Amino acid sequence: MRVVIADDSTLLREGVARLLAEAGFEVVGLAGDVETLLRLVEVHRPDVAVVDIRMPPTHTDEGLRAAGRIRREHAGVGVLLLSQYVRVGYAVELLATGADGVGYLLKDRVSDLHEFAGAIRRVAAGGAALDPLVIGHLVGRRHRDTGPHGSPDALTGRERDVLHLMAEGRTNQAIAQRLQITERTVEKHSTAIFAKLNLAATPADHRRVLAVLAYLGAIT
Repeated sequence: MRVVIADDSTLLREGVARLLAEAGFEVVGLAGDVETLLRLVEVHRPDVAVVDIRMPPTHTDEGLRAAGRIRREHAGVGVLLLSQYVRVGYAVELLATGADGVGYLLKDRVSDLHEFAGAIRRVAAGGAALDPLVIGHLVGRRHRDTGPHGSPDALTGRERDVLHLMAEGRTNQAIAQRLQITERTVEKHSTAIFAKLNLAATPADHRRVLAVLAYLGAIT
């Protein structure tokens, strides 16, 4: 699996590269700024770009902007954003165009190589990987009724647990293992979630993504 890493800190950039190489990834490029990142993605077409949200020159949201551009111009490249702190707005913006092939982790997770590598693999496979602390902050926000969509407040505790893990990018199998229930039970909870959120099955919509967005309070 081929990865490009972008972070303006040489120490972190090189450290992440060594960790991923030890985990069996092929690091095909390192970038200290957005321009270099975009050039490396264009040349190498990696499976995943691991990108710090705060990049030069302003160290605000250049990485997030670059992630959006990569998603628009290189559909097959997953993007995993790293952040020093939880920024709810960044997570919502990242998911606003879909939850396929995206991730948002706190930098503290990098030290847990098993979890970090798993997140990269989920993103590369077209899934999502959201940091549990990010999800926790999002869950703590006041949910509101969102017009034609139902309110997440209507969900039971178990349904909220399932949707919480969906938002982390977990598969039904992983959710079943985490909650110690069967995959069939996960499917039943998912069906109930979609019904309570008034998310009908249509060819144009991905109900799992819409449910997560509703959960994050991102549907307006």
